[in-house]
Amino acid sequence: MQLPEGSSLPVMEAFYTLQGEGAHQGRAAYFIRLGGCDVGCVWCDVKDSWDASKHPVVSVDEIVAKASSYPGRLAVITGGEPLLHKLDILTETLHAAGFETNMETSGSSPLSGHWDWICLSPKKFKAPLPEVVEKANELKVVVFNKHDFKWAEEYAAQVPDTCQLFLQPEWEKASEMTPLILDYIKENPKWRLSLQVHKYLNIP
Repeated sequence: MQLPEGSSLPVMEAFYTLQGEGAHQGRAAYFIRLGGCDVGCVWCDVKDSWDASKHPVVSVDEIVAKASSYPGRLAVITGGEPLLHKLDILTETLHAAGFETNMETSGSSPLSGHWDWICLSPKKFKAPLPEVVEKANELKVVVFNKHDFKWAEEYAAQVPDTCQLFLQPEWEKASEMTPLILDYIKENPKWRLSLQVHKYLNIP
């Protein structure tokens, strides 16, 4: 008998740490990083995730069992691009185990899964789909150059009014971009600053 789609997924890595960025920064979280990405950001810091075939396919039951061995009950699904996979079974199983389900996505593939929080981080390399944009709880724009502020505003105008807005400096250009972001937020206070605190702390 063929198992339903999404009952097993390619897992690059899974680990328990603190959420380092965005609206849930500082919370204990179990990260599930799925293999596979077709966006191809030039500054991606997990390029090893791009080829899904390089990563072991793990059953959802095993994924959730490992997550449940830790006391935290926030699960963050990331990638790669997690929406390349059908995520309904994963999120249903996590919810049944008492987890809050958060996803970090570029929004460039069709939406699946049942989410408590969707962090949309749109990329110029492959635009997000409207069905994801309209469900975003958090918009996190990585600022690589000064032109990204205008681009960020284009998406801020599309997400729901309740969506939290974050600007985050690209890690390799943080010394250059962070002062520009600080000035921009002071002039446009609907935005908030997101820093990759886990990198400063040298934790996963």
